Amino acid sequence: MSDFTRDAGNNRAAKVALRNQLLALRRSKSPELLAAAATHVLHTLEALVRQQSPKVIAAYVPLGAEPGGRDLPESLAQAVPGATVLLPALLPDGDLDWARYEGPQSLHRAARGLLEPAGARLGCAAVTQADLVVVPALAVDHHGVRMGRGGGSYDRALARVSGTAFTLALLHDGELLARVPAEPHDCRVKAVITPTEGLSESLDWTK
Repeated sequence: MSDFTRDAGNNRAAKVALRNQLLALRRSKSPELLAAAATHVLHTLEALVRQQSPKVIAAYVPLGAEPGGRDLPESLAQAVPGATVLLPALLPDGDLDWARYEGPQSLHRAARGLLEPAGARLGCAAVTQADLVVVPALAVDHHGVRMGRGGGSYDRALARVSGTAFTLALLHDGELLARVPAEPHDCRVKAVITPTEGLSESLDWTK
């Protein structure tokens, strides 16, 4: 076995262990704590969106203990009236299609319990039009390396995003880490928002 193969295997094992730990911590949070965290995260995100005034925002509908809560799409839509908010629809191969968010009534329950937009599908490349891209994450490190749930859907989406787009992840306190185990396909984000620290955008992509 080569050193490269051994290192790759070690990274994958480390990611699985860290992912399980982070998921367990999220499941342990009380409804009251989750609601308070969502309020703080949305307040910071709304302020950022008003400042940047993006024309196209790609986002998602948080579920369960994910930061932001189910009001995330509506908060974005109201923060910049007239902006297009795109939400993902999971494809059978794990990639993400996109459709316009047209209000809470436009969401429907889809595979894996996800809430997806019911509108016309715009294609996987629609995310390339986004000025602001908000993605879920279990953790991000100080170099912008993002850890998701392991499906790779958002790594594919982020690989298509324009280099000028502002990409950020929403986290709970304690999920911005010194280091996240990385693999070659992992895409980085430019900033994170946590309930207590707010916006952190000084992530160092050079390492």
